Amino acid sequence: MSDTPTNPLAPGSLAGKRVLVTGSSRGIGADTVTYFAEAGARVAINYRNKEARALKLVDKLIAGGAEAIAVGADLTDPESVAALVETVRAAFGGLDILVLNASGGMESGMEADYAMKLNRDAQVNFLEAARPLLEAGSRVVFVTSHQAHFIKTVETMPEYLPVALSKRAGEDALRELIPGLEADGISFVVVSGDMIEGTITATLLQRANPGAIEARKEAAGRLYNVGEFAAEVALAAVEPIPDDNTRYVGDVSDFLSK
Repeated sequence: MSDTPTNPLAPGSLAGKRVLVTGSSRGIGADTVTYFAEAGARVAINYRNKEARALKLVDKLIAGGAEAIAVGADLTDPESVAALVETVRAAFGGLDILVLNASGGMESGMEADYAMKLNRDAQVNFLEAARPLLEAGSRVVFVTSHQAHFIKTVETMPEYLPVALSKRAGEDALRELIPGLEADGISFVVVSGDMIEGTITATLLQRANPGAIEARKEAAGRLYNVGEFAAEVALAAVEPIPDDNTRYVGDVSDFLSK
């Protein structure tokens, strides 16, 4: 696990719970799913092309006494998504927590509309596909950034703009599903954080715009690391949901003031 605080979830507090975290073979997703497993949950680790990394994490969690599986799937491919959902259904029977963590859009070699396909369309389609697994009392968590959440009012780095716009579009589309989810007893919360040190997004931004992360860190005062932010995502799955269905991580005063 990355430089992490103590697991914010009490040992055994999620015993019997079933969890799926998308994009969880590394980074925030990996630390989040580890917190859940350490708290007693049965966890599914989703990856797109990092199978070896995902299997290594599974082995680590199992060695620690957890029940874990790895399921590969391209969330932009409906057939792949259907196979993922069926695998989780067969293994767990359903889900109590679904964390929509997978995102992207800065990778090289992708089609021009890939960010929107992944960060908006795939998020909505995946949640719809997973709905049969979610029972009353379950929770959906969508992970985003302040730069995306506030993109309608606060400009972001040009290199991050396609990701920010598509993730905000995904958040808006998911929020439209809240009434239907709540009618079925399913809660929904957005977790929004600043740039996170140590993530692939931060690395790609730094590569495209040297000094960008340092500048953001100076402006924000501090940036959370992967483990710290993952702890907030894990807590968002179990703690009461704010009135606006949004859990802000860290100081957002400079975003709210604009």
